[in-house]
Amino acid sequence: MSAVAPDLRGKIYRERRLMQPAETTEFLRRQKVANVGTVDVNGWPYVVPLVYIYEGGDLLYLHTGDHQGHFLTNVQNNPRICVEVSEIGDLHRGKPYACNSALVYTSVVVFGSVRILHGPESREKKQWFLDQLLAKYGQPEWTFEPGYPLIDRIILYEQRIEVVTGKHSSGLYH
Repeated sequence: MSAVAPDLRGKIYRERRLMQPAETTEFLRRQKVANVGTVDVNGWPYVVPLVYIYEGGDLLYLHTGDHQGHFLTNVQNNPRICVEVSEIGDLHRGKPYACNSALVYTSVVVFGSVRILHGPESREKKQWFLDQLLAKYGQPEWTFEPGYPLIDRIILYEQRIEVVTGKHSSGLYH
């Protein structure tokens, strides 16, 4: 009889670094790149940087090109993904040894299953997603012809957030 492994999602060793939910949400909302982890059918992890949209609540959106790549293949076989966003600050010099040094950082880790949005309702959601991408990553003075004629060339993924944690280290000065 095999023992059930503990679920370590959301567990933080140094609880004093745990961010409050509002801080975690705001940090996740404003970051630009998510490192997204999946696992293939042979158990190999795969991590890819993707742009994303998160506006709060329990849904996060990602997209890829419309091709049967590593990411799509993995989530078709196992929809559980892990999303990580982070910001690295200064390295505070420790004394008398280098190993006494400490890094300033903030990170948020999100666990949850993802679904691929298909069908007619996905077109409207893809338009919303692309509008949000332009607002987040583009320049306010940019103008474009209306519409998204290449919209069918993207795959939109919706992650339902099950567990989210944020942590912050102030380095040596906390």
